[in-house]
Amino acid sequence: MECTCIRHTELPHTTKLFADLVYHPERVAAFYAYPPYNAESYAAAAGQIHLSAEHRATLVSALYAQNGPSASLDRLAQPDTVAVVTGQQVGLFSGPAYTIYKALTAARLASDLTSRGIPAVPVFWLATEDHDFAEVNHAWVFDAEYRPVRLEIDSARGSNQPVGEIRLASAPIDALRAALRDLPFGAEAADRVAAAYLPGRTMGEAFGTLLRDLLGAYDILQIDPMAPGVRNLAAPVIRSALGQAPELKRLVMERDRQLNAAGYHAQVHVEDETSFFFLLQNGRRVPLRKQNGNYVSPDGRFSPEELMERATHISPNALLRPVVQDSMLPTVAYIGGPAELAYLAQAEVLYRALLGRMPVAVDRSGFTVLDSRSRKLLDRYGLCLPDFFHGEVALRERLARSLVPAGLAGVLEETRQAVGQSVQRLEEELARFDPTLDTAVRKSYNKIAYQLSKIERKVGREMLARDTRAARDAACLNGLVYPNSHLQERFYSIIPLLAKHGPSLIGQLYEGIHLDCPDHQMLVV
Repeated sequence: MECTCIRHTELPHTTKLFADLVYHPERVAAFYAYPPYNAESYAAAAGQIHLSAEHRATLVSALYAQNGPSASLDRLAQPDTVAVVTGQQVGLFSGPAYTIYKALTAARLASDLTSRGIPAVPVFWLATEDHDFAEVNHAWVFDAEYRPVRLEIDSARGSNQPVGEIRLASAPIDALRAALRDLPFGAEAADRVAAAYLPGRTMGEAFGTLLRDLLGAYDILQIDPMAPGVRNLAAPVIRSALGQAPELKRLVMERDRQLNAAGYHAQVHVEDETSFFFLLQNGRRVPLRKQNGNYVSPDGRFSPEELMERATHISPNALLRPVVQDSMLPTVAYIGGPAELAYLAQAEVLYRALLGRMPVAVDRSGFTVLDSRSRKLLDRYGLCLPDFFHGEVALRERLARSLVPAGLAGVLEETRQAVGQSVQRLEEELARFDPTLDTAVRKSYNKIAYQLSKIERKVGREMLARDTRAARDAACLNGLVYPNSHLQERFYSIIPLLAKHGPSLIGQLYEGIHLDCPDHQMLVV
C-alpha cells in the first residue's frame, strides 16, 4: 500500500474557512470550541460532557433497539464513555465513498482516544429525516474500463417525505451486476448490496444494513433520528430552542456577520423569516417559516407553545441538527466534511446557548484510490492528482504532449526560443530607432507565439490519435481519478472500489487513516 498526501489547498473548491480550520486553526478560533489535531482538545471536550445516569440508560436502550447487543454499546453504558460521531444522508448503495471514509475515521479516532485513556465509541448518525430525494436516489459506479455508470431508483413518494422512510419496491441490482461483472470482485460486491437492498425495506434500513455489513469489524453504533426512542431524547432541546428562538436567530445572524467580516462564508443563509424547524406531519417534513412571532406552514399556523407540545414531531434544520444530535449523545468529536464543518462555525453559538458545550470539529479522512496499473500510468505520463482538475480535454492534451518525439519537441522549443531572442533584438534596435513601434512588434510576436503553440497542440493531438492505447489511458485515468469533474470520493460509491480491490480494501483504508494529518491521500492498493 502506497500513500501520497495532497494538501486541500491543491484540491478544487476548497474554501478559505475549511483550509484555515485544518491548517491554521488559530485563525478560526473564534468560531470553533477547540482546535483539531490537538490531544488536549479531546480531553477538554470530554470534561464538559455530563450525561445523567437516567439519560445514558435511555440512550443505550434506544440504541439497543436499533443495533442489538454489541461491545460498543456495553462501553457506551459506562458513565465516562464518550462518542465520536459522524453521519450522512441515506444514499443509494451507501452514497458517495466518503460516507465510508467518515465512518472509518470515527472508528479510528474512537480507538485512539480509548488507548489514551478517554473511553470512546464510534457512532454513525443516519440522516433519515432529510427530504431531498433527488440527492439520495442514485449512485455512481464504474465498469472495468472506469467508465462511469449511473444507477437510479424510482419510488412513489409523497412530497417532502423523509427519505429514510421511503420503501423500496426494487433497487437497480441487475444494472449494478452488469456494470461490475468484469471487475475481479464484482459478483461478490453486488451480492452484498443485494442482501441489504431488499424489496420492502426502507432507504434507511437498507443503508444501515449495508454499512453494518461493510463495517462490521469496527462495531460502529447507528442512530436513526426517526426512531420513537430517539425522538423522545431530542424533545427537551427542541423545546429549549423553540423557547429561545428569537435570541438564537440573533446570535446566528451576528455570527454570520462575524464570519463575513473575517473573510469567510456562512454555509446557511439566515434571514428574518428563517426558522430552525420543520414539522413532521402526515408522513411529510414540512418547512416552518417565522411570521409575527408564530410559525406558518402550508397547512396552518402554530404558536411556539403549540410546537413545544409537539416537540417529538419537530425536525431541526441543518444548523440546529448537530446541536440536537449532541444533546442526546456524549459527543467528544464530530467527523465531517468541509460543508458540515462550515455549518459548525455558525452553529457554535447555538451550542453555547443550548448545551454549554461543543465537540471537537474534525475533518474526515479523504482518499483517491488507485490500482498499481493506474499508478504506473501516472508515472509514465508524469501526472499528479492536480493535473486532472483542468478537465479531460486538458488531460488528453497533456498526454499528447508526452507522446511527441524528443527530437520534434526539441525543434519546437528551439524555434520558440529563437523567435523570442530575435524579437528581443529587434525590440532593442527599434527602441533606438522609434520606440512607438515596440507595441506593434510585441503584438506580432504574440501572434507568432500563438501559432507555434497551435502547431505544438496539433502535433500532440496527432500523436494521440496515432496511439490509441494512450487515448484509452487518458479516458480510463480520468474516469477513475476525476470522473465527471468530481473527486473520486465525492462521485463514486465505495461499491465499485470493493469490486475492483476486494473486501480487504476496507481494512487498508482504515490503516491509511492518519489522525495527525488532514491532507487528502492518493492510496495505491
